[in-house]
Amino acid sequence: MTRLLIDADACPVKAEAERVATRLGVRMVLVSNGGIRPSANPLVESVHVAQGPDEADKWIAGACGPGDVVVTADIPLAAKCVAAGARVLRPNGEELTARNIGIVLATRDLMADLRSADPFRQGGGALFSRADRSRFLETLDRLLRAALHS
Repeated sequence: MTRLLIDADACPVKAEAERVATRLGVRMVLVSNGGIRPSANPLVESVHVAQGPDEADKWIAGACGPGDVVVTADIPLAAKCVAAGARVLRPNGEELTARNIGIVLATRDLMADLRSADPFRQGGGALFSRADRSRFLETLDRLLRAALHS
């Protein structure tokens, strides 16, 4: 049975994901350390994990598998989910697969090394845009439909 698992603590596309999941009749699970307002939607479940680093990630990595779609910005979590057979989507609409997760992990590690070597090289990437939100909606719809038909 296909589920949509959301790494919800800092996810900017929860509402969009809920709309797509509802339209397709897919169960959605919001996983967080708390502070996420529960949805009245009967297809949406909130899972609150213990406080602590990576507790939501551990829950998602242990729960996901083939047929599931996971939304996360956390690259190590994405790698675990891809390895478990889940389809993975970043909030900006980028799909992470077995073909590209290695390079994404390597780039993440390289950037972390560069930031730690140069205290003046700080800050994040590009701001989240309307184009990112649109790309997310399109890709999520495609991934959920594929998961439902596999």
